[in-house]
Amino acid sequence: MTKVVEELASKKCKACEGGVASLTEAEIHNLLKQLDGWERVDGRIAKTYTFKDYYQTMAFLNATAWVSHREDHHPDISVGYNQCRVAYVTHAINGLSENDFICAAKLDKLFDL
Repeated sequence: MTKVVEELASKKCKACEGGVASLTEAEIHNLLKQLDGWERVDGRIAKTYTFKDYYQTMAFLNATAWVSHREDHHPDISVGYNQCRVAYVTHAINGLSENDFICAAKLDKLFDL
């Protein structure tokens, strides 16, 4: 993991009730290039994690729910037999915030366990 990803993963999400600007295109580009396998799709950042079997997929899903609850920042998730797609956007600002990248980094760290 890059230093930027390690730093992001060590942060806590900040409450966002709207009224703040979303990240700039330059900020998004810089953060996104630091994350492995994440892409920008329809104004969100998203990644598909692949697993050996259904059990591992569900374990990751549950761990993702736990991280999301702890950070109070919740992704859109779709699940299949051996894959889990996670997408983040900060709904309160209808755009991307640092919170999205913090959670993405935390999930990548979780996946690497």
